[in-house]
Amino acid sequence: MIEARGITKRFGDFVALHDVSVEVPTGSLTALLGPSGSGKSTLLRVIAGLERPDAGTVLLDGDDVTARPPQKRGVGFVFQHYAAFKHMTVRDNIAFGLEVRRRPRAEINKRVDELLELVQLKGLAKRYPAQLSGGQRQRMGLARALAVDPKVLLLDEPFGALDARVRKELRAWLRRLHDETHTTTVIVTHDQEEAMEVADRVVVMNAGHIEQAAPPRELYDAPANEFVMSFVGPVNRLGDAFIRPHDVELSLEPNGATQEAMVERLVHLGFEVRVELVRDDGEELSVQLTREQAEALELVNGQIVYVRPTRQTIFTP
Repeated sequence: MIEARGITKRFGDFVALHDVSVEVPTGSLTALLGPSGSGKSTLLRVIAGLERPDAGTVLLDGDDVTARPPQKRGVGFVFQHYAAFKHMTVRDNIAFGLEVRRRPRAEINKRVDELLELVQLKGLAKRYPAQLSGGQRQRMGLARALAVDPKVLLLDEPFGALDARVRKELRAWLRRLHDETHTTTVIVTHDQEEAMEVADRVVVMNAGHIEQAAPPRELYDAPANEFVMSFVGPVNRLGDAFIRPHDVELSLEPNGATQEAMVERLVHLGFEVRVELVRDDGEELSVQLTREQAEALELVNGQIVYVRPTRQTIFTP
């Protein structure tokens, strides 16, 4: 288990983390999610030992490692821009950490073969980093981090520099990899979909504080406050109420409980349609429909429709 207790970290006058406490259960995949400047990468670097906190302690499996250097913490680390050894093959890159530790050659070869299979790079072992795609390079980076059998794997926006399709593929791959290895993993991301898709638990951070830590579904269905509601998934704000786009009923006739709105734009997103509306009071509203629902309603821009929220959330101060 990773425990960060009462972590505070300042950079000059800027407080990056303020009295932050978080637990990461052994064998879990936990996401640190938040906007730029929320402190998520700083927290990861404090756990890794790359930054010393101004206050607080870091424990790995109950052992206080706050003053211990990174190389003695048993952590594997992968950054967004993975720094590979360009003059070394994929196999040699993955083997590097084991060779530094002077492991027997037979053990190194066996471990590297296992990892090449695990990260689906078996046929590319003799290639050099420049001959790999961005996604393949990140898989090599993860293999190199896993080679020394770390107690903890820390990933700082590992897919951030890749295009959307590759990111999606690697998210699914990372989840499968974790299900096979059960290595305690923390991934930093600003991408809500990424966090919700790969993690068992999501820690939402904002301005150096933790807003909520919960499983993805609980975070979406029972957000702790306005920030979490608006940061995790799309939301409409109508007065004091927050309404998810799929929690709005849209009809062609009024029924006494509905309000008039005009279709301003239809956005076709493959399996769903987003309807952007302006209500008669001037409030903008986004509604999510299935393709079938949208086709049945035969909506067009400028059309008058009637809307009613089926579920809304109001946070009391």
